[in-house]
Amino acid sequence: MFRYYLMIACNLLPFANKIWQMRKRAKNDNYTEEECYSYLRKVVRFFEKKGHICTRVYGTEYLPTEGGYVMYPNHQGKYDAYGIVGAHEKPCTVVMDKAKSYDLFIKQVIDMIKGKRMDKEDVRQAFGIIAEMTEEVKQGRRYILFPDGAYDREKKNSLWEFKAGCFKVSQKSRTPIVPVVLLDSYMAWNSSRLGWVTTQVHFLPSIPYEEYQGLNTKQMAELVKARIQEKLDALQSKYCNE
Repeated sequence: MFRYYLMIACNLLPFANKIWQMRKRAKNDNYTEEECYSYLRKVVRFFEKKGHICTRVYGTEYLPTEGGYVMYPNHQGKYDAYGIVGAHEKPCTVVMDKAKSYDLFIKQVIDMIKGKRMDKEDVRQAFGIIAEMTEEVKQGRRYILFPDGAYDREKKNSLWEFKAGCFKVSQKSRTPIVPVVLLDSYMAWNSSRLGWVTTQVHFLPSIPYEEYQGLNTKQMAELVKARIQEKLDALQSKYCNE
């Protein structure tokens, strides 16, 4: 987290201003979803510039052009969702652990883009969040949901087990699944490396309902994990051979 705190320490006044701006947008219904999301992308560009982060984006042509969907990325660190937001032009939002969602700055982001806070210790609340998301995705909303849960500094570009419950939203809404591969995203804020770092966001071909309709959620999790792992292996093999 050294890089993250260093970025904040060097930009206290701009950060304070952005927190105020996001609070204002979260409390004022006159701001549309598009306007709030546009402002968040502006904040992400600020992060990238001040945090010395270069994020390369691939596969935007695979994103569904209409309707709602859920993006399922591998989880590497604190920057992950911001990297996807910067790469994803149309408004989307995120689901995150309720306990972490009230941290300074994260709270303002979640409030502004009306993200979901899921309590991992409260099964009833979690099912309620899934039901809300299902209806919203049916109506055209787009979500980022990390199926392999938490992260730590040792995880880096490896994958942990994908939680089957995360795929209930897609299963019930019958909407496309969008696998997302993050490469070296942990370097942005979850490392002590100095200087510029390069991260990558790869949107993989979406999986339509017709392709996964006969699968249960555990099989859906295995399918998405396999596609992400395959892409990660190919990317890392490519760089090892260069």
